[in-house]
This record gives sequence, C-alpha cells and structure tokens, in this order.
Amino acid sequence: MLIAEDLLLLLTEDATGTLSVTGKAVDLALGGAHLLQLEQLHKVALTIDSDQGRPGRIIVRDPGPVGDPLLDAALETLRGKQGKKPESVINPLSKNLRPAVYERLVASGVLRAERGKVLGLFTRRRWPTADASHEDQVRGSVIQTLVQRTTPDARTAALIALLHALKAEHRIVDVREHSLTRRELRSRAGQIAEPFWAARAVRRAIDAANAAAAGASTAAVTS
Repeated sequence: MLIAEDLLLLLTEDATGTLSVTGKAVDLALGGAHLLQLEQLHKVALTIDSDQGRPGRIIVRDPGPVGDPLLDAALETLRGKQGKKPESVINPLSKNLRPAVYERLVASGVLRAERGKVLGLFTRRRWPTADASHEDQVRGSVIQTLVQRTTPDARTAALIALLHALKAEHRIVDVREHSLTRRELRSRAGQIAEPFWAARAVRRAIDAANAAAAGASTAAVTS
C-alpha cells in the first residue's frame, strides 16, 4: 500500500467511516504523503547549491514512472512545479486525492463504501472498515515507536512525521492508556519527524489554509 493509503486508514474511524481530523487538513497531508514517498523513492528532492535556481526548491531527479497510477500522476504534477517551494506543491498534489485513495482501499477489501443522508437531505459518503488487519499492524508499529521508543522503519517514520504535521498523534496513541501527556507524545513524534522536509511543508500548507479561512471569515463578518 501507499503511504497515503496507510495515513488515510489511520485517520478514518473504523466504525463510522468518517475522518477524525478536518477534511482539508487530511487532504493536504495526503498530498504530502505522495511528496514524501516520491522523495523516499529518489524521484524528487530539494535543490542544493550545485543546482540551478535557489536552494530548497522542488526538483525532479528521476522523471521515470514509478508504476503506480497515483504516484505517477503526482510525479507528473511535480514536473510542472519544479523550482517551487515545497509547501506550494502540497495543494496541487492533494487535488481529488482523498476519493481516489478511498476507492483503492475499497477495491482492496480494506474498507466498505456507504452512502447516507444528513438531515434527510444531503448525501454523505462513509468508509467503515471491512478488514482491520492491515491497519492494526500499521497502528501497532506507530504506537510501538512512540510509546516504547523503538527505532521505526522508513515507512513508520514517514507516517509519524505526517501525523505530527497534522498535530494528530493523539488520535492514534491513547496518552492516558500509555501514561503520557500530549506534550510528551508530540515531542517524541517531533524528534522522528525532524528529517522529513515534506512533512514540514504539509504543516506550512495547513497553517496557510487556516490563516486564509480565518481571514475570509473575518472579512465576511466585517463586510
């Protein structure tokens, strides 16, 4: 499975099939998951002093296809965004991504697709769990890393970095059960997240989206 698939599983409530974090933030994190996975595959990187243009910008090192349609579409998007700041590519990468990832999880038998009505009027899609075995394994690896301080593999570390960017570590690890405070949990996740520039880009993109929403709300009230 893709990192984006594992992340969405962790953030979708098993019984209700709804998100435990706001949809916009999840969308941005899914885009960041693709960016992070392409970086791990040595397809994408940040420019350095020996590259043309400013350092710290997006560059595609290897444009060859990965062989996965979602990752290949993300790579094509990034080919058109070279030279941009990492946070500026998160939103384009997230476009229409969540439904596509959900559909893959349904096709693989991990989730079910359900439709319901809100107030008897509005259609709402839900994605409850059909087979929890994979998610349980992923969740167990995250919890073991953050609670027992074991050394994570690259995939688990990436997931923790994205959860840290979402400020959602506590959605996965029950701090009371493991005698931790949220601050302690977040500190542990932050240490693991430190090397992941793509996860930091997600956090900046979320902050920008929140600021824009707050600004729009203020303007609406004062107009």
